[in-house]
Amino acid sequence: MTAETQKKIINKSSSRPSESKIRFFFATYLIPLLVFSIGAIPFFLWLLLMFFLYLITLNTILYFIITPIIFTLSIFILIVSEILISGTIIKLFNIKYEEGTYEYSVNNNEVFKWMLILQLYTPIRKILEIIPMRYIKVVYLRLLGMKIGENTLVGGVIRDPCLTEVGNNVTMGDYVIVYCHMHNKAEGTIAIKKIKIGNNCIVGAGAIIMPGVVMEDNAILAAGGVVKKNSVLQKNKIYGGNPAQEIKLFKKKQ
Repeated sequence: MTAETQKKIINKSSSRPSESKIRFFFATYLIPLLVFSIGAIPFFLWLLLMFFLYLITLNTILYFIITPIIFTLSIFILIVSEILISGTIIKLFNIKYEEGTYEYSVNNNEVFKWMLILQLYTPIRKILEIIPMRYIKVVYLRLLGMKIGENTLVGGVIRDPCLTEVGNNVTMGDYVIVYCHMHNKAEGTIAIKKIKIGNNCIVGAGAIIMPGVVMEDNAILAAGGVVKKNSVLQKNKIYGGNPAQEIKLFKKKQ
């Protein structure tokens, strides 16, 4: 481990294994279970209301007609309530982690919060990948701390919303992946660094952006491009490839 890395690692843990297991249980099982249980309350209230309506309605033909509608609407209510309520809880309790390099241990407070967000966010992220709900996705990401400008299309996967900033009039294509964290198993660390995408940028489909990247205003990243960590894509320029490099366009001589 380099001296620079050692200086950046904070709160190195010396806790006992039993304490680690307890914190791991809280981060990965107990707290997510409680949050998602609260998120399911509107769904069960809706089912209770539908049950009473069925009791006072005797028309069997009506049952046949409205049952599929009620079932579909119930699933939609469950999904939306889980998204919005879990995001609201994260926002209210200010559950977010800060950039830095940390010992990869649940006893580290920043890593604990990272693991907790991972457990709460991943199921919702998977749902939003399957069911495109653009406006609900934007609201949810903002609840998680992501800064999103006006008239911006957030496609793909944002792995660390609380450390990602996207400006105005930005287009992000499908299958884009934005990482703000990077593991180093050899050194037992996790490095977390913010990503900033400026105004009027375009991120092509399938592009990958690594920790610490800055895209200046009007920069374009071509489809499938991979931007290595801590890179700066300069304004008004086009980049592509793996690793991403500037693509210079040549005008034909007339």
